[in-house]
Amino acid sequence: MANFWEYLQNLTDAQSIISLGFYSLLIVVFAETGLFFGFFLPGDYLLFMAGLLCSTGRFDISIYTLVLSLIGAGILGNYAGYWFGYRTGPALFKKDNSLFFKKYYLEVAEEFYAKNGGMALVLGRFFPIIRTFAPIFAGVVKVDLKKFTLYNFIGSIAWVNTFTLAGYFLGRKYPQLKDYLEYIILGLIVATTIPLIAAFYKRKLQKGANIKELK
Repeated sequence: MANFWEYLQNLTDAQSIISLGFYSLLIVVFAETGLFFGFFLPGDYLLFMAGLLCSTGRFDISIYTLVLSLIGAGILGNYAGYWFGYRTGPALFKKDNSLFFKKYYLEVAEEFYAKNGGMALVLGRFFPIIRTFAPIFAGVVKVDLKKFTLYNFIGSIAWVNTFTLAGYFLGRKYPQLKDYLEYIILGLIVATTIPLIAAFYKRKLQKGANIKELK
């Protein structure tokens, strides 16, 4: 537990975030929203941290430039994911598991998409893994590009504004929040991970029930 807390403190260290630089922050957002190996990147808390540090002046960039640039990175990331899924097609489901790719993640995105339709591209922005693989699956099933573009823009705008502006305005109103970043980030991790854990166990129980029926 002590090691985990130390790791969390390193993730939320203001100087570490600032040292990434503005363009590195954009690259992280781009990668997490469309490149299949970017699923492990911490997009939610980076958006929140960027907004919070911007409000305190420790991230030397205007909030308008920050938000618009992050939205753009999120949109381009989804287009990259869509293009990748479109080019690879169903063959992606046959790809062997590796360090940077787990077939299960794509299957979770498929189920999420089947349940929510095109809105999965909007709602999925708020969940790790789904955020990365939903646009890839949309490309696999060849969702109409105009429809994809609409959901892509809405999703990126909603996601970036929710976390970045939350960090910004909370930082403006409560500057002391910077002293409790570990708790805030831990709360974000728990809130976004619980639905995925629930979906995993639900899927596992359904598979078990199907196996029993076959027997």
